[in-house]
Amino acid sequence: MTTRFAPAQNLVCSPLARVLRFTVTPRAHNDNAPAFGREAPSDTMLRAALRHFAEHGLGAAREARGQAEQAFFAGDGEAYHWWLGITRTLDRRLAE
Repeated sequence: MTTRFAPAQNLVCSPLARVLRFTVTPRAHNDNAPAFGREAPSDTMLRAALRHFAEHGLGAAREARGQAEQAFFAGDGEAYHWWLGITRTLDRRLAE
């Protein structure tokens, strides 16, 4: 029994054409980069956020938000902005 090769009817859609087609892969983006009017977190803030994350794990952003709320209701503006910055560094959506 002989085996015959049956080429694809449309050369553009053939499996070989799809494999050989050159595609540009999108570049990765840094979501912490200053964009849309936001500024990048300072090195001090990044270190504090990493230290806070090391202490509290995956719940660190919620814990920092709780600290920010406590400082806000206590009337401590400086502590509020500090904890809000840590929350924003860990989870921007939660900080909003």
